[in-house]
Amino acid sequence: MIELDPTYYLYLSALLFSSGIFVVISKRNVIFVLIGIELILNSANLLLATFSRTDLNGQIFAIFSIVLTVCEVAIALAILLNVYRKYHSSNLDELNELSNE
Repeated sequence: MIELDPTYYLYLSALLFSSGIFVVISKRNVIFVLIGIELILNSANLLLATFSRTDLNGQIFAIFSIVLTVCEVAIALAILLNVYRKYHSSNLDELNELSNE
């Protein structure tokens, strides 16, 4: 097995984080915002796993974080389905305008 330098993982994590921030800022659809948040959390999990090569505490914390993220996304999608049924839109700008009325 080829052992990669940890800097490659740092660059990959920075790429995931910056693309997640870009998606959260630029997109107005709730689904894309959730995908961006998922990318940000995956970059943090990659860093946890990278820096805990000898000690398993960081890897266990990363697995726990993945489980919490999956639960968060499931709840967010359930809320989004209920909002979509009521307002017939998943655009964040339109939902903000509807709540002000």
